[in-house]
Amino acid sequence: MKVTDILKKNEFSASFEFFPPKTSESSEALFNNIKDLLPLGPSFVSVTYGAGGTTQELTKNLVLKLRKDTNLCIVSHLTCVGHSQEEIHQLLENYNSADIKNLMVLRGDPPKGQNKFVAHDGGFEYAADLLGYIKKHFPDFDCGVAAYPEGHPETPNRLKEMDYLKAKVDQGADYICTQLFFDNNAFYDFCERCEIAGIKIPIVAGIMPISSLKGLKRMADLSGGSNFPAPLLRALNRADSEDGVSRVGIHWASEQVRDLVDNKVKGVHFYTLNQSKATVEIYKNLGIKNSGSLKKPSFFSL
Repeated sequence: MKVTDILKKNEFSASFEFFPPKTSESSEALFNNIKDLLPLGPSFVSVTYGAGGTTQELTKNLVLKLRKDTNLCIVSHLTCVGHSQEEIHQLLENYNSADIKNLMVLRGDPPKGQNKFVAHDGGFEYAADLLGYIKKHFPDFDCGVAAYPEGHPETPNRLKEMDYLKAKVDQGADYICTQLFFDNNAFYDFCERCEIAGIKIPIVAGIMPISSLKGLKRMADLSGGSNFPAPLLRALNRADSEDGVSRVGIHWASEQVRDLVDNKVKGVHFYTLNQSKATVEIYKNLGIKNSGSLKKPSFFSL
């Protein structure tokens, strides 16, 4: 099943993101969490690369294992970082042979110690270039691309940023999955700007619940332009423990998802950080057992 087929078929989709574990202990923990998340009925799951392309082989191994051991629809992240064109082609051949046809196509972050992205010799400089290559040589692949509702940290010019996104769409992107955000109004404004720019492919909203103050600071570093609304910060400041911070984060994310579903978003992508607790709690807060329950139009009017 391709992600775009799922998005066309379902009124709403929910998906989860994992990153490849580096040790046997973290691998065991991940698969225990995946077991907890499977009953929630995700429409698809994605597997990331490490920062700077540090987990290329681990990503491939996790994708292939999930494909072999589960019936999940799996999306593999693919970046320009550290890859020549020949290496990209070989990896795509491997995925094609394993019947993995869903990709999240990204430029990727610079390797550790580098402040600016530099294309690999014989590689690709932009996600749009990589996407164009994939669509030319493997037209059957379904490709998602990333977007930043509140702005990409490397592109302060928001008009140019939309031009870059449109370039990816013109190269054949099938859907958009956004970076995390905490203000739904920013997401709705982004969707309107996409419409004005002639971008008509499905847009999936990225949600990451805050689990700790340390995690909050890490999110601020990683997301670059994300806004942390004052009501959220006040609630976090009132929390008297890390457990309290986690509860605030889960509550805020639950309200985000409720509002997104009310406003008929095509899907929500949960950045799970390889944990199951927050996502499971959000489902409980919304009173649903699995993602399929969100298709019922009367759910939020009860």
